[in-house]
Amino acid sequence: MRRLLSVIPILLVVGIVVFMIAHLIPGDPAALILGSEATIDEIQALREDMGLNDPLVVQFVNWGKGALRGDLGDSLYFNKPVIEVFLSRMEPSVLLVIMAITISILIGIPLGIIAAINRNKIGDKIAMVLSLVGISTPAFWLGLMLIMLFGIIWPIFPAVGYVPIREGGLLKSIYYLTLPALALGLQRSAGIARMTRSSMLDVLNNDFIRTARAKGLSELKVIVKHTLKNAMIPVITQIGISVAHLCGGAVVTETIFNIPGVGQMAVAAIGRRDYAIIQAHVLLVACAFIIVNLIIDMLYSVFDPRIEYN
Repeated sequence: MRRLLSVIPILLVVGIVVFMIAHLIPGDPAALILGSEATIDEIQALREDMGLNDPLVVQFVNWGKGALRGDLGDSLYFNKPVIEVFLSRMEPSVLLVIMAITISILIGIPLGIIAAINRNKIGDKIAMVLSLVGISTPAFWLGLMLIMLFGIIWPIFPAVGYVPIREGGLLKSIYYLTLPALALGLQRSAGIARMTRSSMLDVLNNDFIRTARAKGLSELKVIVKHTLKNAMIPVITQIGISVAHLCGGAVVTETIFNIPGVGQMAVAAIGRRDYAIIQAHVLLVACAFIIVNLIIDMLYSVFDPRIEYN
């Protein structure tokens, strides 16, 4: 309960900071909407209609009251409720995050295990070099390389775009998101691999692992049942951080691959000075961070029964 109550001041601070930063962006939304040929009177009339002439404190209070009711305001550009606009763009973003984190887990954990059980051997060195390259490589650069290799030179996957599930089915949507998911997943798998290796090495040095081996248990059982399970808490934390980062970090990737998701919409909203979209996006990313952290805390007790929550 205390953890849930601590969310309230965090969201309040995030809301205030985001509101102020959004309104510090140069430019007039009304002028951008009406175009260069609009008169000053027309611009002022639209500003009055949108409430942009009110003091910032009044604007923030009105926005905060609406947010408490689940109303994040209306988009200045789309002239629709923000929630409605977000829901129409949510599908590709959610699917992209799921695919990317799945790829990062399927690559990162096995790579970390290989490195740990082959400490200071060739397998360890190769795994750590690959993870270092992954950490050092920006996702946007990796995305551009994947577009060039598998979208242009060898056109195996679509270079850009997205087909909604309702139009082409789930498999086609996954097919279109393969390259961006690889760009994000490969980059995040590096951190998971390094954390898995480090955590497993700590567990492998414990007496109960030596006892398990002395009892004649197979190496596979020792690694999977005893070592990996006891090493999972730091790995789960790293996975949670990766999920939270992907919720907000897919913005550039969506823009590069022209995916009509929430991230691409947020980038466009900055150029349009669409305050409601900008504020809602950052607030939702903050909520994603908080929710993921709460879920990770609850998962700790699954891997370590000594951890209990009242």
